[in-house]
Amino acid sequence: MFGVNKKPHPDTGVILREAARGLDNTTRRMFVRRAVGLGTLTLLTGCDVTDGFSAEAVLSRISDFNDRVQAWLFSPHRLAREYPESAITRPFPFNSFYQPNTPDKAPVIDPVSYRLNITGRADRRDDWTLDQLYALPRAAQITRHICIEGWSAIGKWSGVRFSEFLRRIGADTHAKYVTFRCDDNYVTSIDMPSALHPQTQLSFWFDGHLLPREYGFPMKLRIPTKLGFKNPKHVGEIEIGNDYVGGTWETVGYNWFSGL
Repeated sequence: MFGVNKKPHPDTGVILREAARGLDNTTRRMFVRRAVGLGTLTLLTGCDVTDGFSAEAVLSRISDFNDRVQAWLFSPHRLAREYPESAITRPFPFNSFYQPNTPDKAPVIDPVSYRLNITGRADRRDDWTLDQLYALPRAAQITRHICIEGWSAIGKWSGVRFSEFLRRIGADTHAKYVTFRCDDNYVTSIDMPSALHPQTQLSFWFDGHLLPREYGFPMKLRIPTKLGFKNPKHVGEIEIGNDYVGGTWETVGYNWFSGL
């Protein structure tokens, strides 16, 4: 439809990345498909972008680039800001991936029969009971949860540093990915450097109490260096490996690294 063979502008990559980087997923699609227009995008990229599939390919390349840059910029020594108890948001907002977005749909998990499964590249892949998890060394943090939807809230989470847990199971810390599969059917994955960050935590308590059902009982991943959707709740399986799994939101276009 747009049979353009012009040489792309030398600043094409920068223009597209800067324009799309700060936009949410839906707006980015509108940016590519409507606001810029297929003809303009063709001129910028030197590609014949004439349909949604081509637009998705462009967005995918932008997202892949963002992942690589964020991973390169990530520092295991840079800490998320921590706050005093007086700054805690009460009540803390509830949010989920399912509809309707209500705590009533959160899974009901029996603490007695619950088992955390360990799979993949780890020397010790025995299941963990809650009593065993609760006996691990405890650390606390008061950090800000930042949602991709635009809101944020400060909460207090307590549990074991994930790096300590990975050490105890003999995880291969040279593996690329850690994948979390949850009892509400949510899935996400993170990179190993982020998993080893000192503030990344398996959380069992929230605001001084046992982690409530609506906030992820019996266990959630707290990772204040990433956006909220990378903080899975109701974790039932942790897999260490080199195969990219993505996740529930990542498969529909959310940026995988999603660092802060």
